[in-house]
Amino acid sequence: MALIVQKFGGTSVGSVERICQVAEKIKGFRARGTDLVVVVSAMSGETNRLIELAKQVQGEPDAREMDVILSTGEQVTIGLLAMALKAIDVPAVSYTGSQVRIVTDSAHNKARIQHIDDANIRAELTAGKVVIVAGFQGVDEQGNITTLGRGGSDTTGVALAAALKADECQIYTDVDGVYTTDPRVVESARRLDKITFEEMLEMASLGSKVLQIRAVEFAGKYSVPLRVLHSFKEGPGTLITLEEGASMEQPVISGIAFNRDEAKLTIRGVPDTPGVAFKILGPISAGNIEVDMIVQNVSRDNTTDFTFTVHRNDFRRAEEILRQVAESIGAREVAGDSKIAKVSIVGVGMRSHAGVASKMFEALSNDGINIQMISTSEIKISVVIDEKYLELAVRGLHTAFGLDADTATEDHL
Repeated sequence: MALIVQKFGGTSVGSVERICQVAEKIKGFRARGTDLVVVVSAMSGETNRLIELAKQVQGEPDAREMDVILSTGEQVTIGLLAMALKAIDVPAVSYTGSQVRIVTDSAHNKARIQHIDDANIRAELTAGKVVIVAGFQGVDEQGNITTLGRGGSDTTGVALAAALKADECQIYTDVDGVYTTDPRVVESARRLDKITFEEMLEMASLGSKVLQIRAVEFAGKYSVPLRVLHSFKEGPGTLITLEEGASMEQPVISGIAFNRDEAKLTIRGVPDTPGVAFKILGPISAGNIEVDMIVQNVSRDNTTDFTFTVHRNDFRRAEEILRQVAESIGAREVAGDSKIAKVSIVGVGMRSHAGVASKMFEALSNDGINIQMISTSEIKISVVIDEKYLELAVRGLHTAFGLDADTATEDHL
């Protein structure tokens, strides 16, 4: 019997009515003789509500206790979905992350999965039940509840599919696949029939909200067949695959990703001596803050300026650390900007096409948009710009690279 892991996001289970619709969808799969493990998120808006509650009690909520609070959102959903299935005569059982034994490290609020004990799930499947698992959460070796960070339910779904050697992992959401960019920003954005893991990994890391980056990493590492589908509309969705395939050899750009959750920090007048980069970023890393783009200016008068970006949620904490660093190394000043955004173009075709960067910069120039920072890899180019120009930049680039639905040709797929 085929085994499928399905994941339903917050909007898919955002109300009792929608939870019942999901239950009917699951019943249809069961009728076709499929074993199912279903991963669910908290109901839409619930995680934000819980975060706000915590902040009302403690301005900077304790990380461990925050995980205790946040994990309750998914716990409500798994119970309701199990009840909805039982109400339509489908045997089902719900499991929290700790009941499954999804074991993580102890990095609260952004834990990483270390291993999964699948014995309980397999026993329930053998007994003929649909197993419903709370996404986004696990437990560390000391028994503390942990959460995997925003979008962590995707990671739970893919990790379970890998552990169970499932035939496919299906991610159900409020969009019917992966698009060339966010259709809410560009109305002419197109759904892609397929995209490589490599491209999807870049797009997820660069701000695409369709899948969490660690979910894509898991899927690529363990060759988990992964498909993005709409929760309540029929359709083929988007297949995420290891192979580029013949039809994917021609495209230059597959999609445009963007991220509003960026902030920029600059430390000026840094003594230009060996090891200075570590003296700056070492304390930032020790604070469990992830750094994204980095630029170091050419040395003048034996000093340099050093700029990097972090997630906007980490901005204030990173700024405090950087001010301490500046004082210890004798830097002149620290400046910050939380009103920036990152825009990126992604495509495996960039490997074999010249002039992509110049075309991107020309399009931004034509719209009067100044570039503050640039970062590149083999299949992507990212720029940091003023946040107020974000949507203008995305629309201009989408048109410049022929991704609009009314102008696209086979070469741009």
